[in-house]
Amino acid sequence: MSAARFDKQETIDLRKKYIGPSCQIFFSRDPIKIVRAKGQYMYDEQGQRYLDCINNVAHVGHCHPDVVKAGAQQMEQLNTNSRFLHDNLVAYAEKLQATLPDKLGVCYFVNSGSEANDLALQLAQQYTGHKDIITLENAYHGHVSSLIDISPYKFHQMSDFKQRPFVHVAPSPDVYRGKYRADHPDPATAYADEVKAIIDKAHKKGGKIAAFIAESLQSCGGQVIPPAGFFQQVAQHVHKAGGVFIADEVQVGFGRVGSHFWAFQLQGEDFVPDIVTMGKPIANGHPMSCVITTKEIAEAFMSSGMEYFNTFGGNPVSCAISLAVLDVIEKEDLQGNALCVGGYLTSMLEKQKEKHPLIGDVRGCGLFVGVELVKDRLKLTPAIAEAQEVIYRLKKEHILLSADGPHRNVLKFKPPMCFTTEDVDLVMEKMDLILTDLEEALGFKLNNTVNVENENRKRKMLIDENGDNGSLQNRESPRQTKHLKT
Repeated sequence: MSAARFDKQETIDLRKKYIGPSCQIFFSRDPIKIVRAKGQYMYDEQGQRYLDCINNVAHVGHCHPDVVKAGAQQMEQLNTNSRFLHDNLVAYAEKLQATLPDKLGVCYFVNSGSEANDLALQLAQQYTGHKDIITLENAYHGHVSSLIDISPYKFHQMSDFKQRPFVHVAPSPDVYRGKYRADHPDPATAYADEVKAIIDKAHKKGGKIAAFIAESLQSCGGQVIPPAGFFQQVAQHVHKAGGVFIADEVQVGFGRVGSHFWAFQLQGEDFVPDIVTMGKPIANGHPMSCVITTKEIAEAFMSSGMEYFNTFGGNPVSCAISLAVLDVIEKEDLQGNALCVGGYLTSMLEKQKEKHPLIGDVRGCGLFVGVELVKDRLKLTPAIAEAQEVIYRLKKEHILLSADGPHRNVLKFKPPMCFTTEDVDLVMEKMDLILTDLEEALGFKLNNTVNVENENRKRKMLIDENGDNGSLQNRESPRQTKHLKT
């Protein structure tokens, strides 16, 4: 049966009839019906090709033949739950752990990033015997109840939501729009001190900190890159309070940042989280995720007396697919590609920023890059409507991009890892024309801005501290704590 069994309007009508209205879709004013994909490209029912700059889930490229083959072959043999012995489970656990510091050696396999983060909270609370959680402003960690509670990105949208008394929200470590910015002498310490103040306040009220949880790089919060040293200082404060540090790598792990395999490694070799969660790219779109923690935390979880069982977590098919993903990342040097192409993307966006006053900030690592649009670079007035106009006009040019952040004014680049410099050139060409048209219509000139050269110098200093994106002319070798085992 054809993938396009209904015409587009029938699909829209059936979706409205049978699918919950809160389940939103991209480009809701004029949605795209996608019927197939390959690499960094997606195709609609008419055969029109779109360049995908959105999908960090199809990590090694849509429908990668090695991944598809691994899944199909395993499905022909066996798929069952993890209460039976199977080599795929332990082979994948061993290979995945080889990318991480030795301290992180115990795996729990589940089916989604939400499941992973929910389990991470359980582990933290059982290990510490505490309940309070510190999260970041604009954070998003998942859609189950325990995670909505700690996801300001979600609960601030709910008119009748009351923040739980055991949940504490720290400022996002945003050095562009946040409380402490690029001109601050030590933003990492300043933001970490905010977390310490929260801990002290919670203790005075009788609370005890179980965990601090943060995306290693905030995604839905607007592609925020924490200043180097922030996580180390937060971990010190949290550990002193008897809590643990949870690094959420669901959006940004598996080599996306280019210089390192895991985004938390951007903070430096002296920082190792107590718990790491991962999902989305782990199996290139197949439902699979993981929590990795220390032996001590795992043993404390077992001491509760409750067996942990997940029917499909770590099943043979999921593990076969995930093994293939790790193999492709290594074989095709996709981490190196993220460093190389990501550096080129950032440099080209910086050139666009010099030309276009609508671009207030360019930030990112590897193939995880945000472009914040503002109406005024001094006041940082969010260009919300303009961001939507950019993504809809790019769609007309058959380029798929999204906007996010607390004001929905940050253009998000997180494409499949096979993205190329030619793809970057195409996007830059179209974006340049769109921004020029918008700025002419708005009467914008490059006269309401701060000094671009000085601003770029400050930004570069902060980026260098976190691990330089590099460039095509001066490419660094990607760094991992360990190498993948083959």
